[in-house]
Amino acid sequence: MSPFWSRTSSPSVAVAPGEKVLASATTDDGSLIAGTRDAFYIATGEETRRVPWEQVEAADWDRDTDTFRLSEVGSWGEQRPVHTAVLADPGRLLELVRERVTASVVLQRHVAVSGRRGLRVIARRAPSGAGGVQWIYEYDAGVDPEDPAVRTLAREALEGMRQEVGLP
Repeated sequence: MSPFWSRTSSPSVAVAPGEKVLASATTDDGSLIAGTRDAFYIATGEETRRVPWEQVEAADWDRDTDTFRLSEVGSWGEQRPVHTAVLADPGRLLELVRERVTASVVLQRHVAVSGRRGLRVIARRAPSGAGGVQWIYEYDAGVDPEDPAVRTLAREALEGMRQEVGLP
């Protein structure tokens, strides 16, 4: 056997049928995080959480502390699920996360409400193209989504974008 090839086994995570782990990393507490073409996985002990890429709101990497942070899309007024892990060796996982989340965004537009503050209307879907388009609003700090004027602007922007690109 060539010294460049080895058959060391690496930790694995159970993924949905038809999915294959493309990149993974072990956290400082021994948990495993991984990504497939369709989703991000967090395996802690007996529990594995699957987060489809179109449900990932943001992901950040802090090089100074080796901390990876992933937040899920949430609902206004509710706590947004956030997953944090220290990774000594993220390998290709960071590249995969960036590529898959970007692939899930179909269209994004900022709508001004007051000065630079406003909201974003975002169309997302699974990077595989499966399933329909999901429309999401993200509000800048200080913008009240309950304000009738904001609701009207959001609704008009959404309808305009749907017509512009022919998406439901």
